[in-house]
Amino acid sequence: MKIKTSRNPWSWVPSLYFAEGMPYVIVMTVSVIMYKRLGLSNTDIALYTSWLYLPWVIKPLWSPVVDLFRTKRFWIIIMQLIIGAALAGVALTIPTEPFLKYTLMFLWLMAFSSATHDIAADGFYMLGLTENQQAFFVGIRATFYRFAMLAGQGLLVILAGYFENIYTIKIAWLIVFLILAVLFALFFLYHNFILPHPPSDTLRSTTSPQKFVEDFLNTFILFFRRKGILIIIGFLLLYRFSEAQLVKIAAPFLLDGRDIGGLGLSTSEVGVIYGTIGLIALMVGGISGGIVCAKDGLKKWLWWMLISINLPNAVYLYMSVFQPESFITISSLIAVEQFGYGFGFTAYMLYMIHISEGAHKTSHYAIATGFMALGMMIPGMFSGWIQESLGYKLFFMWILFATIPSFIIAKFVKIDPTFGIKKKTS
Repeated sequence: MKIKTSRNPWSWVPSLYFAEGMPYVIVMTVSVIMYKRLGLSNTDIALYTSWLYLPWVIKPLWSPVVDLFRTKRFWIIIMQLIIGAALAGVALTIPTEPFLKYTLMFLWLMAFSSATHDIAADGFYMLGLTENQQAFFVGIRATFYRFAMLAGQGLLVILAGYFENIYTIKIAWLIVFLILAVLFALFFLYHNFILPHPPSDTLRSTTSPQKFVEDFLNTFILFFRRKGILIIIGFLLLYRFSEAQLVKIAAPFLLDGRDIGGLGLSTSEVGVIYGTIGLIALMVGGISGGIVCAKDGLKKWLWWMLISINLPNAVYLYMSVFQPESFITISSLIAVEQFGYGFGFTAYMLYMIHISEGAHKTSHYAIATGFMALGMMIPGMFSGWIQESLGYKLFFMWILFATIPSFIIAKFVKIDPTFGIKKKTS
């Protein structure tokens, strides 16, 4: 059978980034809801699940291995198989008595495999698409990545809530994770067949240990020698400073009883909110972000996207103060936040692509995403403690103040005005 060096991006970009987003949302968000239903406190949930960011923080340390050995395509396929096995491991250990220890162990395996998958997938994206295709599909990939997150927060949580009404909580979540294990077996089979073989996705000729170490160190040296590197790092760390804290507390806020400041929603209701109107709003926001950046460039839209990803967080403050009972009202408010996230996150992804251009784009992009993960991990670790110390109202007020650093650092960011703009051809 003839090997295809290229395929229509629509046949693999959406599914690849759905597969990339799914283990991330499982580790970072679905686990939060699961542990909340299993009785852990907000402080413990935020601390333990934030530590699971660590593989994404340190993944640049092994990104050169992905860059130098085998192909990006190979790493994508293998990691999807391992992720499926880790999901099965979580499922089988949920009913055990020390479930926290064992499920965290398999979530760690999933996190490391997912981080490696991210390195390969992001590198494959840049090798398999032209610059303009990258700019156009950044909105599509962001949308399907977030679609995976909403499928996790939506459909999976709805299923868990449904099974909770039939079985025990532990058995309900066991079934959900077994379904996920089957899903990744299907991803493994589909991408093994459908992913193209770009000519640039080839084995490196260098295999000697000395040359490998030189190349490994060189990738980091070249990244940290970039002009304005401190501003770059500051932007990567602070752009999502507010969101990093909000994301750990949003679901517990919706699930907690009204007597302690929450909205008292059921597991299934939380899933419905994120899986319906929230999903639509996110897709519209993500696709819109990709379209406007392809038309006018990232520089023109950076500030609007920064505002978009931060200010809609105010809806949580509103909900904590007035505790609306209308399901439609709650869904609509969360839709506002989801649209803002979808539109605003596009700028962050394009910026990471922008600063990663060059001979080591795969490794440099991995370094950038490592800083992104660090920017999510550290604020998330103490968010549960802040919330339980302040209560929901003051916590969400703090979230709005926490947006200020991202606006300050953005003032100093330098971006090529033409980056991302679709080039006209004769």
